[in-house]
Amino acid sequence: MGKWNPPVKSCAGATVKGEVNAMTNAGRAPIACTLNPGDYKSRLAWIADLSRDALRSQTRRDLQLQLIYSADAGQRVREMVRKEQDCCAFLTFHLDESPDEIRLTIEAPESARDAADMLFDQFLPSAEARAGCGCC
Repeated sequence: MGKWNPPVKSCAGATVKGEVNAMTNAGRAPIACTLNPGDYKSRLAWIADLSRDALRSQTRRDLQLQLIYSADAGQRVREMVRKEQDCCAFLTFHLDESPDEIRLTIEAPESARDAADMLFDQFLPSAEARAGCGCC
């Protein structure tokens, strides 16, 4: 396979099926977002609000980002995961809920390595300020 060129805009995808969730793509889905520019900006703002309100910590390990949210944000985190599934299908999400916290692990495929920073930055509190992808 040739070198992958990052998309103009991108977001993440997942499946929610209870307390522990996972969705994989095996690298077949395009690394691209189906949201129009206005919806994309709104989504980034919504995710940034969630992160500012409830994100306790974040840890990045190569192609994996772990986000820990306060337990009271469970409904909003599950909603984010469901919404992201509609626009993108190339990341793997694992959602684990406990009485104390919501742990979300996002893994990018090897084919998205060159865009991993951009992909993961969208889930952090300052994502709205970095949304200048040039397409919106």
